[in-house]
Amino acid sequence: MLPPQLSTFLLLALPSAVRAVFQDEVGHIDYHYELLGVPQPETTFFHRPRREERASLLYTLSDIGVLGAVNPTSGAVVWRHLLNGTLTNGGGFLRAGEGENWVTGALGKSVHAWDGVNGRNKFWVDFDGEVKDLEIMEMTENNRKDVLALFDEHGSTVLRRLSGDDGAEVWKYTEASKDIPLQVSTNVEKVFVISLRGSSGSYNLKVTVIDTLTGKELDQWVLGAKGEVRSEKDVMFVGANSAAPIVAWTDDSLQKLRISVLGTRNRQEFALPEDTLAVEIHAPHLVQSLPHFLVHIKTAAGNFAQVYHTDLKTNAISKAYDLPNLEESSAFSTSSDNANVYFSRITDGELVLVSSVSSAIVGQWPLKDGKLNQAALHAVSDVVKKSGSGQNFAIRAAVVTDKDNWVLVRNGELAWTRPEGMSGGVAAAFAEIPENEDLAKTLEQEAHENPLEAYIHRVNRHIHDLQYLPAYLSSIPSRLMDSILGTETSTKDGKPARDSFGFHKLAILATRRGMLYGLDIGNHGRILWADRVFHIAGGDKWNVTGIQINESGGETTVVGSNKDSVTFKTLTGEIVESKAPEIQVSTQSTALVSTEQGQILLPIGSNGEVLDVPSSWTPGQTVVTQGSEGGLKGITFVDDGSKLSQVVSWTFALPEGQKVASIATRPVHDPVASIGRVLGDRSVRYKYLNPNTLVLAAIDESKSTLTVYLLDTVSGQILTSSTYEGVDAGKPIEVAMSENWFVVSFFGQNTLRSSPDQSIKGYQIAITDLYESDVANDRGPLEDAENFSSLEPLDVPSAGGTSALPAVISQTYVLSSPIKALQVSQTRQGISSRQVLAYLPEMHGIVGIPRMFLEPRRPVGRDPTPAEVEEGLMKYHPVIEIDPKSIVTHERDVLGVEKIITSPAVVESTSLVFAFGVDVFGTRVAPSFLFDILGKGFNKLSLVGTVMACFAGVVALGPMVRRKQIDARWKAPM
Repeated sequence: MLPPQLSTFLLLALPSAVRAVFQDEVGHIDYHYELLGVPQPETTFFHRPRREERASLLYTLSDIGVLGAVNPTSGAVVWRHLLNGTLTNGGGFLRAGEGENWVTGALGKSVHAWDGVNGRNKFWVDFDGEVKDLEIMEMTENNRKDVLALFDEHGSTVLRRLSGDDGAEVWKYTEASKDIPLQVSTNVEKVFVISLRGSSGSYNLKVTVIDTLTGKELDQWVLGAKGEVRSEKDVMFVGANSAAPIVAWTDDSLQKLRISVLGTRNRQEFALPEDTLAVEIHAPHLVQSLPHFLVHIKTAAGNFAQVYHTDLKTNAISKAYDLPNLEESSAFSTSSDNANVYFSRITDGELVLVSSVSSAIVGQWPLKDGKLNQAALHAVSDVVKKSGSGQNFAIRAAVVTDKDNWVLVRNGELAWTRPEGMSGGVAAAFAEIPENEDLAKTLEQEAHENPLEAYIHRVNRHIHDLQYLPAYLSSIPSRLMDSILGTETSTKDGKPARDSFGFHKLAILATRRGMLYGLDIGNHGRILWADRVFHIAGGDKWNVTGIQINESGGETTVVGSNKDSVTFKTLTGEIVESKAPEIQVSTQSTALVSTEQGQILLPIGSNGEVLDVPSSWTPGQTVVTQGSEGGLKGITFVDDGSKLSQVVSWTFALPEGQKVASIATRPVHDPVASIGRVLGDRSVRYKYLNPNTLVLAAIDESKSTLTVYLLDTVSGQILTSSTYEGVDAGKPIEVAMSENWFVVSFFGQNTLRSSPDQSIKGYQIAITDLYESDVANDRGPLEDAENFSSLEPLDVPSAGGTSALPAVISQTYVLSSPIKALQVSQTRQGISSRQVLAYLPEMHGIVGIPRMFLEPRRPVGRDPTPAEVEEGLMKYHPVIEIDPKSIVTHERDVLGVEKIITSPAVVESTSLVFAFGVDVFGTRVAPSFLFDILGKGFNKLSLVGTVMACFAGVVALGPMVRRKQIDARWKAPM
């Protein structure tokens, strides 16, 4: 028998081998979309990070707060950062100095700079106020490019000049007026601060002139009459770093465009068409560029552009020429080459380039792949003038489309497409690939017929299916060879098809921008379809409260918080029915309940009331809702024949000072392979397997305590609770539940059981096991009862007239890295061991923590006994190190995961994983190793070759053996 120490070592070493993600599995069992978010027009540009090289990178600060650089040749991400550590709703600033190797950005209260090549942080400075604008001073007294940052600090306008080397403050200008700071601009001599002066809904523009050297105010004046500007959105453009920067604004009626050259007190007005819907202005941002700009006007009949020139001597603005009106959508962009300014226009079919000097087309490229088949919303371009004959210009344009794709068009060719709209996911669900629709209807019909008719119908169906037998038999050789060579496909007649292992499923993803995606996870996450179902205004987000998959009907329903819903075909994304969002948020969540007619999604109102319950669909279970004050209540439904009534069966109010931090329930699919746990001495501890339970984590910020409650959802009774002290309410708090245990993660202080006088502060994970009794081989007060009620006391002597409460075993561990987005792996029968999956924000990976590492019964302060070693227990250690081999994302940089979902495969060993947030990542995990399927490295060809060689040997040697046996019989005995 092995010594206990050696056995413990082997147990510790075994999971590392089991959990490893092998090198040949990367890219085979997983897929990854490395995303940035949808680029914003004012924070996206081409820039050369090395002055001595002509190569440019494409930079952007996306609408979800990711700053990054993309290689325009391949579309690959060079580097990226999630600035605030969480997703944002637009905003922020990004600028680059001409000829500099760094870019500077701002978001919220922070200003920072980054190396343009590798993305390393150059400086990061936090301030008290919110950044309203950011610009770079191209020309200074010391030939150093500095940063101008405009702030709104507690109602005051603050402008800071920061050193471009380290972010140190060079000077600071403060104005204590209640004006709203808007933007900052500069020319070669002065700095201009543009603010809104007036009251809400009625403003005019104020221009303040600042000395570039000292930061002192030089002058101040007001532009326009009061009321010309209603809001910040009416000021559509403020030029920067130009020889003649301009400010342009319009009223909400879009009748006139007003433009003023900064540094002058006069303005000019230009009439707009009566049916104008939107106006955009495009101008160069370089000091040496010609003072030309383009006005893009969108009307009900189409869109066109007007190019204007500014006279540097008189500061007069005049229209130079018009660009034609087009009915189809188009996007304009500006590019500069020294003093030359070029305007490019991209439509669904072509890319056109004009110079700002004249309307003559200097370059025209029809799209060689046909059409974009998407409307261009905005674009940035990079124009290079070539020498020699032929086409004199080369152009590449990065276009954002109405499908939230980022597309690069190079000289008319579609170079690459990035599905940036998949970022910002808010909800997702797994769906089986629908079977043939006719077969599904036939099976449904057979289910409603009497047994004899159903049998006859099925026999006739099988006879009819015999026509497909020849095609099936002819496909066997090819399928066999594909299996041997590992070239199996996940499609049938060009469509996704199910496989025998259950790996080929669909993932339905909903994003905050109103987009839906269907991904074939069995084919490396290939996007099958993408469609925008709702147009969400900028700054808002689509809050999805529930997704219901109708497997038999092949349809999916997505419900939102504004009483919006959409039903579509799961396989194709074809919308069957939709209801647009209302203005007011009325739904906080949904509950999937079972009725006699099937499953339905019940919307739950903001006050915890159940909305829109069909009278003919009576839910058969208690629905738990959360009220406006944070407490929970259980609602049952009573049908008296005339109407359906809702009855509040119980309420749970949190103690004063506590508020809900997280709630978890057992997964819908949570099979239990064994009702008990066999201990090392062959005794059994029976699991507490009440399906009607939920875990609620409540935080008390004033006391820095976290209380975790286990509630019975039928009676509302507290089954158990525990309190953790020294918890930071500002850090993520999450819970997950499975079978007879649950885990909670938080940041707090943990007193060591082995040394009560010592404590560890850090990210912790606490696990709680639930059993029927504290004693082995004991079923507790329930004993052998077949049924029990959560609403009535137990009528057994050992219970004493009380309800059955679980026996609780808990333990807390400190993690070496913060975690979030907790989830538990799922398998088909629940035989495989579980893994706790979590996202590591600092390591940008997803870790799978084995359940045995979190075992609360690990002996404390002593070595495990031989019986405990046989059971798999190891000595308790308060710290759990993150083993790199347990990171299921391998070496991939998975950014900003907000949620993880899991689903079982057909094979028991494997669980499917899908993570979304900024990136989209999917993989397969095998917590108990692949015990029911051959690995990718298994050489099927060698096995088949060996079998065939043995068969050939038997065939060849068979006659020889028979001849030898016959000859032996004819020989005379010696």
